[in-house]
Parts: sequence; C-alpha cells; structure tokens
Amino acid sequence: MAFPASDPPRRDLYPELEPYASGWMSTGGPHEVWYEESGNPQGRPVVVLHGGPGGAVNPGMRRFFDPRKWRIVMFDQRGCGKSKPNASLEDNTTWTLIEDIERLREMLGIDRWAVFGGSWGSTLAMAYAITHPERVRSLLLRGIFLLTRPELRWFYQEGASNIFPDAWERFVAPIPEDERHDLMGAYYKRLTGADKAERERCAVAWSSWEGETVSVQGPDARPDKFADPEFALAFARIECWYFMNGGFFPEENWILRNVSRIRHIPAWIAQGRFDVVTPMSGAWSLHRAWPEARLDVVADAGHASTEPGIVDSLVRATDWAAEL
Repeated sequence: MAFPASDPPRRDLYPELEPYASGWMSTGGPHEVWYEESGNPQGRPVVVLHGGPGGAVNPGMRRFFDPRKWRIVMFDQRGCGKSKPNASLEDNTTWTLIEDIERLREMLGIDRWAVFGGSWGSTLAMAYAITHPERVRSLLLRGIFLLTRPELRWFYQEGASNIFPDAWERFVAPIPEDERHDLMGAYYKRLTGADKAERERCAVAWSSWEGETVSVQGPDARPDKFADPEFALAFARIECWYFMNGGFFPEENWILRNVSRIRHIPAWIAQGRFDVVTPMSGAWSLHRAWPEARLDVVADAGHASTEPGIVDSLVRATDWAAEL
C-alpha cells in the first residue's frame, strides 16, 4: 500500500557562534555605529539589517546562516543597540542609514553582498538596493513593510486593534481620550518631550504593543526586551520619528514606484500569513510588482522571525542564496 509523502521536516537555526571581529565605525558626525563579523571570513558576504527602526541586532540573527559559507556582517543602526549616542534622532534618517551601509561595505573591502532584513529591515534593504543595485547580490526579506500611510494607520490607529483588543487597551492607556484620534502624533509629542518619566512610560507602552502582537501566540509570547525601558526608549523614539516623517521617502509608496530598479536581483520573501504588524497585503503588492521574487507564504506564522515556519523559510533562503 502506498502512502502519500510527508512534508519535509522544517529547518532549524544553525548552531550558536561568536563574532571574530567587532568595533565602532565613525560616521563623520555625531554617531558611532557598532558592527560585528562572524562566520567564515572568506565566505559569501551578507549584511543583516535589523527591524524597528531602533531594534538592534542580537546573537540569534547569526544563526540563520551556514557559518561555513557566509561572512556575516551585522550592525546596530544609528541610535540603538551598542551604537552611540543612544536614542538620538539627530542626523538619523533612512538616507543616513544607507550611507552607513555603504561606508561599512567599503571599510570591510566588500564589493557586493547579500542583504538580509525583516520588517523595517526589509524596508531598509529594498531602499538600499534601489539606491545601490550594483552592490546587491541577493535580497533575503521577511515581513514586508513598505512604510505607507495605510500600513501605519492599520497598526497605530485602527485595524490591528480589532485583533488584539487587550493589548490595544494597554497601548492607548497613556494617551488622553481627546488625543486618541492621532495616536502617533500623541506618542511623538511625549517621546520627544522634556518629562523623562513620561518618555519612559510611553516608550514601554509603544514597544510593548509591538511585542505583544508579533506572534500568532499573542501577548503572552511577548519577548522580554520590549518591556525593558532601556531598549524601549530607543526603539519607540526612533520608530515614531521615522513613521511621523514617512520614512523620509520623497513620495508615498516610494519602494513600489521604484521596484523596477531591483527586479533583476534574486530575491526571497518570507511572509507570515497571519502577520498583524506588517500584514500580507504589503508582501502581496510587492509580489504583484515584482513577480520574479520568490514569495514564500508561511501558513501558520505571524510577524516574529523566531516562529518555526519563518525560521524554516529564512534558513532555506540563506542556503539558496549561498549557491547563487
């Protein structure tokens, strides 16, 4: 009797590894950007772009890559993680981050590299590739975020609130009812205000809202860092700053309007079907504009890169890109 073939087992992360080099890179201005290298110094170079903005890298991000094949470059974007000064909004825009990526590439003597990014990291990866397509060997993306007004309204005003009403109550609690018609604006006023206690309280509320919605498991699966005031202050201030300024893009939907510049670049997109933070509508719009890119819809996942289906997709993506 013949039995149907079972699905192949899901891929897991590669073993833990330590960096072989790290330091701070001068930007020629107020910021010093922390970076690290791990894996094989002679391997295929890849730069890892973390989310947020303001999220910082973590050791687990190294584990999406086969350390025998990849030279893994990671850095903390301006104002967050180990980069200095912390939570600074000065000279902190999408375009200065793109300058940092290029500065880092040149400093490390890399001609072309793969670019790996999730959530805001996908936004920055595509913006970098559109600006410098000749430097990008492949794009490995997760949780597509085009940074458009409808996406921001969905998550910070009305939409995701209907799926996580319990977490939403906690998110709006610091804001008086008469200001809740513009929650991003109300938060921005407080996150950039002079009252230190209010800044921290609002930063934790802003950060926790995202932390409680990243997984299909809901608020109970919130990573601890989102409630840590030190992490939350940089994360919330920088996110709100970027979002209030439309990502500093010159026009709405700038990425889709310029996607023709990167359609020749091999790309893999991992997207959770039940992603509430960056809904699948963004990935689908990108897929329609960029049919050459592989869209891998993970049926049982939300937004978090740690969900088993997302891990499986991203590890398969990096293995695929290592052979290009």
